[in-house]
Amino acid sequence: MEDQVANWFAEYSGYAIWLSIFLNIIISLLGIVPSVFLTAANIMFFGFLNGVTISILGEALGAIISFYLYRKGIRRFLREDGHQNRYIKKLQKSKGLEAFLLILALRLFPLVPSGFVTLAGAASKMTLVNFSIASTIGKVPALLLEAYSVQQVLHWEWQGKVIAGIVSLFFLLVFLRKKGPRKR
Repeated sequence: MEDQVANWFAEYSGYAIWLSIFLNIIISLLGIVPSVFLTAANIMFFGFLNGVTISILGEALGAIISFYLYRKGIRRFLREDGHQNRYIKKLQKSKGLEAFLLILALRLFPLVPSGFVTLAGAASKMTLVNFSIASTIGKVPALLLEAYSVQQVLHWEWQGKVIAGIVSLFFLLVFLRKKGPRKR
């Protein structure tokens, strides 16, 4: 997939940065599509530093736009009576520093889906500005780690092999745990 995106960047080179940002916004709006292939394409086409910078910018803008749109949708959805989920209620009540730190912590943890973090922020009482700052600050280290991993896998040096092995082991353990004997 990253090869196809890098080909689009080459074909529309004058608009490649904008195309990357637009794709990041779409990925953010969808909420469940991983952006690692776009990070890889950015690194392949723009180089490591520029690719990471463009990825951070695109993901930050995507999260901000998604937050705004999710919030509009959530407010309509949560107005209905009958929503008694305690997690939704807790998120609705969080605000200020508590919400800021929650979003920051969730962004720093790379295994939490980005769409979930944005949805959690949209369900809270935090402002768009606070969400934008916490989300972007949290995305920087996670994206640097993702970009480094992608670069190592693309160059297939020993670090890339270790990363691929760890990821494979993680998925194998998850698979075995789900397929293991179930308690009754």
